[in-house]
Amino acid sequence: MNFDLLGFGAKGWGLQLLQGMGMTVLVAVSAYVLGLVLGGAAAACKLSGHRGGRVAADAYTTIVRGVPSLLVIYLLFFGGASAAAWVANLLGFNGPVELSALPVGILAVGTVSGAYSAEVLRGGALAVPQGQLEAAKALGMGRWLTFSRIHLPQTLRYALPGLGNVWQLTLKDTSLVSVVALVELMRVAYLAQGATRQPFLFFTTAGVLYLVLAGVSGRLFAWAEARTTRGVRRAAR
Repeated sequence: MNFDLLGFGAKGWGLQLLQGMGMTVLVAVSAYVLGLVLGGAAAACKLSGHRGGRVAADAYTTIVRGVPSLLVIYLLFFGGASAAAWVANLLGFNGPVELSALPVGILAVGTVSGAYSAEVLRGGALAVPQGQLEAAKALGMGRWLTFSRIHLPQTLRYALPGLGNVWQLTLKDTSLVSVVALVELMRVAYLAQGATRQPFLFFTTAGVLYLVLAGVSGRLFAWAEARTTRGVRRAAR
């Protein structure tokens, strides 16, 4: 293997790999935040007394978790382009319509991430002891104050380990966005191995870089989990 190809010289791919890694982080973080928003809304609908909201949320989580993530990306990217072209034709525009790979990629990965986050957040909300909520009501706390001071913080604490797993899934799903030509880490590795005929070198390097991202983010979630349970452990002693 020619390790000089990983350098930052004229023939090296080091800079492109780092740029691809940065794009992977951008897509993963954006999709994860979007997934938390979608998942939070879906979890709220599942726990609400509104039948239509529960049915819609159940359909969202069941369908998205039941189909491959790659299919969701294809549907949103190619199906979205067809839908945009149809709308453009209705408005009298007959030219070609192309969607940007970055926002569609974030939307696709975020949609998948949101389906898994919904179930994690719903489980976290159900794990909050009812006695604490009844005590808040007995003290005269309103619904918003109870939600912001008791229900939400406790839900996030119980859901944090599961949300860490969702983050790892979201990070790995970003590699699927390479099929729509978004130049993230996997796409750079694919282009580099094609140009240099060194597939083992570049795919192994991509794997190592993914492990670095997963390891660093895993340590951050472990730190956050330790912070959120610090008071609980102290109270249990």
